[in-house]
Amino acid sequence: MTTETTPLRGRICLVAGATRGAGRAIAVQLGTAGATVYVTGRTTREKVSEVGRATETIEETAELVTAAGGEGIAVPTDHLDPEQVRALVERIDREQGRLDVLVNDVWGGEHLVTFGKKTWENDLAGGLRMLELGVRTHAITSHLAVPLLIRNPGGLVVEVTDGTAAYNSTRFRENLYYDLAKNAPIRMAFGLAKELAEYGGTAVVVTPGWLRSEQMLAGFGVTEENWRDATEKIPDFGVSESPVYVGRAVAALAADPDRHRWTGQSLSSAQLAGEYGFTDADGSRPDAWGFIVASETGKPNPEDYR
Repeated sequence: MTTETTPLRGRICLVAGATRGAGRAIAVQLGTAGATVYVTGRTTREKVSEVGRATETIEETAELVTAAGGEGIAVPTDHLDPEQVRALVERIDREQGRLDVLVNDVWGGEHLVTFGKKTWENDLAGGLRMLELGVRTHAITSHLAVPLLIRNPGGLVVEVTDGTAAYNSTRFRENLYYDLAKNAPIRMAFGLAKELAEYGGTAVVVTPGWLRSEQMLAGFGVTEENWRDATEKIPDFGVSESPVYVGRAVAALAADPDRHRWTGQSLSSAQLAGEYGFTDADGSRPDAWGFIVASETGKPNPEDYR
């Protein structure tokens, strides 16, 4: 292995919310680049979170990180509990003495999202839970982890959300609670960028496109191997992307010595693919947000956006 193939060797990363989906892929791609990655979440081989999926665990994610060439360390953590997050950060400090990359990917609220109802028709408890999972967790984690990150200059904070700033600022995401939960990380990255500047740190927000997460694939009744079968019923699914795509996006950012040029900005996996030259797992470069915008005024072919 060389520094060209493992540019993150010696870097210490925390991926908060790495059980599945984008978080898992980000952790694995950071490991592919040689990083030591602490992966957190609530689903372990002994306990399942409210998401209700026992098929993905943080232990498995850590093993995938290690198999990819890094070092994966699983730490069960509920990021709504400040004491658990504090203990996590203290452990990283004790074992590594530094933190170079913080990825805030905590979510787990898909099962609470309902569309087609007004705010007052939605379940209030479910809506507030979405805000806890998608906003409060990120705020707690940044509050407790950033002091370790800024101990050394050059730290990177990556907020992960759904939708670019440009897209979300002019479009309602159909459910007020979901809209708030997915716009908050955009403002968090903007604010953290201002605060980290004097410490030489960078903060960005990254969004995947139409993500073929484990839950999404299960919902469509397909696997990553035969996902195109779902396009027979929903042709637009042809523009979807695997979690590897956003994983490579974050790994490319982390390895870029000039990444501060992005600070405060909202970025998509497709935008970063164009900048850094990586592809999705199948060698394509899907641009889901470009396709979605084009679909508002026409009927574009998904294959033209891959």
